[in-house]
Amino acid sequence: MSEDDSGMVSIVDDDASLRRALRNLLTSVGFRVETFPSAAAFLESVPRQKIGCMVLDLRMEGMSGLQLLRRLGATGLRIPVIILTAHGDEETRHRSLQAGAVAFLRKPVQSAVLVDAVRAALSAA
Repeated sequence: MSEDDSGMVSIVDDDASLRRALRNLLTSVGFRVETFPSAAAFLESVPRQKIGCMVLDLRMEGMSGLQLLRRLGATGLRIPVIILTAHGDEETRHRSLQAGAVAFLRKPVQSAVLVDAVRAALSAA
């Protein structure tokens, strides 16, 4: 299975320049990518069944990334989620992983580390 066939990577982050950079990085190695400026925008999108994994920021206006992660878990929708945050301490990391995240990465992240995390998340989907 090629990376293009393995499902969509959804990026949810309120920083437009970071969304663009992440999309460019991930599409350059063959992933299909969609981006959302907020948790609410993601939740309004359809269909979520085609999402292979999500790269999710924690601190966003409105619903936080952790709240979105918990909401997805409560609905039974199992999307492998990679948390990517500049504000992550060990307690936040623990809460994120406990809520179902498959990886917790701190900004700035090395490109290869993120690509590897996305590949691992998609293979777990």
